[in-house]
Amino acid sequence: MSPNSADREPPPVRPMLRARCTAAIVLAAALVATATAQQPTQWSPWSSDLVPAPRSEAAEIADLVRAGKSEEALRRADKFLANNARDLQVRFLRAVALNDLGRRDEAADALTLLTQDFPELPEPYNNLAVLAAAKGELERAERLLRQAIAAQPNYVTAQENLGDLYVAMAAAAYEHAAQLDPADGSLKSKLTLARDLHTKLKATP
Repeated sequence: MSPNSADREPPPVRPMLRARCTAAIVLAAALVATATAQQPTQWSPWSSDLVPAPRSEAAEIADLVRAGKSEEALRRADKFLANNARDLQVRFLRAVALNDLGRRDEAADALTLLTQDFPELPEPYNNLAVLAAAKGELERAERLLRQAIAAQPNYVTAQENLGDLYVAMAAAAYEHAAQLDPADGSLKSKLTLARDLHTKLKATP
């Protein structure tokens, strides 16, 4: 899913951000930079280094998403993408807005297209993994997180999410084993520990 370099400007470098997530996920925006502007060292949806003047459409949409105005953000994104269909930043923000509005199937479709067009970016894989985990699709979530890590091995959010996912998978296995042998006290202790450790996966906002 890698597009010709002539079709898009190179994706900005990304940082390791935690994302808020509703019902075990969410998805966040890319750094806005002009061809002549100096980009920050890492990609950040909410970077303070967004080009200050004039404000780009992506920056304005990012502000709306961050303020919880997802409906307006989605309208702005759709309008902008009508004439700028390959814009990475706005496409990612659109996926975030869709997820925030509870339209998770549409958000997943938008993220899947991003993985096809920009396979070198880890964030779409990570957020797809969060959506999969929220649906109980733990093995698929693991595959997606491994794809995110393959794209960027030092992507902390995906690494942490993979650890959390393994804790969730361990808890499910302990619970099943405890049902098969209710008298085994060690299984109950392990299950309690795994449940205490389990946290929801984090999406890149």
